[in-house]
Amino acid sequence: MSPAANGANGGAHFDVPKTCKAGVVVNEGQDFRVEVQDVPVPEPGPNDVLLKLNATGLCMSDVHFMMNDWAVPKMSECGVQCAGHEGAGVVVKVGANVTNWKVGDRGGVKPLWDTCGSCEHCWDGRDNYCQGGVYTGLAAQGTYQQYITSPAKYTSRIPSGVSDYIAGPIMCSASTMHRALLDSSTKPGQYIVFPGGGGGVGIQGVQLAKAMGFRPVVTDTGAAKRKLALEMGAESFIDFKETENVAEKVKEACGGVGAHTVIVTGYQAYKDAISFIGDRIGGTVVAVALPPAGLITLGADPNHFAFKNLRIIGSLVGTMKDTAACLEYAQRGLLHQICEVRGLSAMPESVQQLRRGEIAGRIVIDFNQK
Repeated sequence: MSPAANGANGGAHFDVPKTCKAGVVVNEGQDFRVEVQDVPVPEPGPNDVLLKLNATGLCMSDVHFMMNDWAVPKMSECGVQCAGHEGAGVVVKVGANVTNWKVGDRGGVKPLWDTCGSCEHCWDGRDNYCQGGVYTGLAAQGTYQQYITSPAKYTSRIPSGVSDYIAGPIMCSASTMHRALLDSSTKPGQYIVFPGGGGGVGIQGVQLAKAMGFRPVVTDTGAAKRKLALEMGAESFIDFKETENVAEKVKEACGGVGAHTVIVTGYQAYKDAISFIGDRIGGTVVAVALPPAGLITLGADPNHFAFKNLRIIGSLVGTMKDTAACLEYAQRGLLHQICEVRGLSAMPESVQQLRRGEIAGRIVIDFNQK
């Protein structure tokens, strides 16, 4: 069994190599590809730890960074060649000033690599909105590289009993969903619809919604996504390719009235998201999925907002607290493995499959497997 599978670290001493394997973006832009290359192992700064990652999740945000279709700088302009922000592994070296981590501790890297720690958002536990935040895989080297540095103060501790295959995706997909669920103010017993809920982010929302006492419904397509969604706790799965009137089916699945909450995890569903509220008064649509810049506008007739008391809100990635909460859910057995595990050589094609929308749940790359 690999270290990623059982969380073992093999003791408190590691021989750190000079180079390591990494999935490097080539031809950044619409025709990008990922190549497995040897790259230098970085040296941790005085306040950093050096992590040897056992596993990294592949997230659609990685694809957007490599395509550069969001309104953000290019990875290459930030000196970054590896995407990825769902890393789980072990500390193999600590910086001179680091006293609260030791070699052998298990740690994870999230979408935010670091925050300022001294703004009103950081003080209020909204570090996910820190305007000084550094994004992993965009402005800091991402988790497609096996050895990466991470600020000691913003590295997440992975508890015992949680495999790296589960912990990796928790760093982004589960913590993002945890934050969106809290932001939505959904109450136990209420219906919550996940458009795109068979993908890596949405399926974590399904699990968390079930654990929190909500009633999850998924709209997506394909037998694999149907099977996964129902296994993970969805009460209903509505295949939008096989259903003539998806909004009506959602309404039927949600007590014959409509969803209390819609959390959009696939941006193609924004055009239908408001309709999933149906006749529900006081419904909420949560924007999580980020489309290419300028592609989509979300809204409706103001009369609809007024008479339905409709809310549309946005929710970004999870905070440090959200990540810790999700790791605790996993430790309690309430967040299960939602990924297919593949070796490093499969990374280039796996990223393209993700781009094409062919993945149910998550793909996790095990750096210890070829």
